[in-house]
Amino acid sequence: MNQAAYAAVDWGTSSFRLWLVDRAGQVLAERRSDEGMMAAAKTGFAAVLGSHLAAVSAAPDLPVIICGMAGARQGWVEAGYVDTPAPLDAILLGAVTVPGQSRDIRILPGIAQRDQSAPDVMRGEETQLLGALGSEAAREAMVCMPGTHSKWAEVKGGTVVRFATFMTGELFSAISRDTILSHAVAGAEAAEDRGAFQEAVAAAFKNPALAANLLFRVRSRQLLFGGAPAAARETISGTLIGIELAAGLATDLPRGSVTLVASGRLAALYRLAFDSLSVEVHSIDADDAVLAGLSRAAAAIWKS
Repeated sequence: MNQAAYAAVDWGTSSFRLWLVDRAGQVLAERRSDEGMMAAAKTGFAAVLGSHLAAVSAAPDLPVIICGMAGARQGWVEAGYVDTPAPLDAILLGAVTVPGQSRDIRILPGIAQRDQSAPDVMRGEETQLLGALGSEAAREAMVCMPGTHSKWAEVKGGTVVRFATFMTGELFSAISRDTILSHAVAGAEAAEDRGAFQEAVAAAFKNPALAANLLFRVRSRQLLFGGAPAAARETISGTLIGIELAAGLATDLPRGSVTLVASGRLAALYRLAFDSLSVEVHSIDADDAVLAGLSRAAAAIWKS
């Protein structure tokens, strides 16, 4: 693996992803595990990173660029935040060096919105923005990044003007597992009910103030009229995503300017949600975006 120019790492709360990248930006090797910040804080960040670098035969002096929760206060080394309005280039310049290491390891900062009326933070998603917008960073865009904590960011002229976090994924998990609605989704199969999902998105988008009532209807509808657990699950998901979209799309930006950064099932769900509202979006794979952002940072730091 002596062709590698650097290793790129996306270190989340519960996940770890590493790519070995050459000077042309081609991925030479990849590693994934569940050794996120929570696990690495116990076993040691250096040990986790070292094991994955050894597995891909990385050179001892290969530099490493990291984004995500490794830079959190509870992470490896706190990387701090760039405050909004946050130029994306400031993220590239704010990388923090991990001390006491034999190789050059840098961690990118997050973005903070120090607004008393709407305080917010992101860590990891700023790198997705770097990669997703790329050379188009100067244009106006509203970027939706779904996840456990979904982020919506308004970018103008290469600057993150404002953003908002929605606990959509975490709420779905808690509601479907720890509330009365757990009975409604019990035994749900992998099959999807697209109709139930789209109807729920539309209803929640139209009346987000009825969110708590719309959710309880999942249970009452099943008790009174029957219905499959899969339909109940998709209705909960559609309701929560519909509420998120109602807030995220409440802007002056044209709807066609929404950029969706997501992968896998989340990408499919959000595309379906946007389609049900006749909102045109430009989709980018989340893995591609974060890797492109890390590569952009590596090029700026090491002039590769």
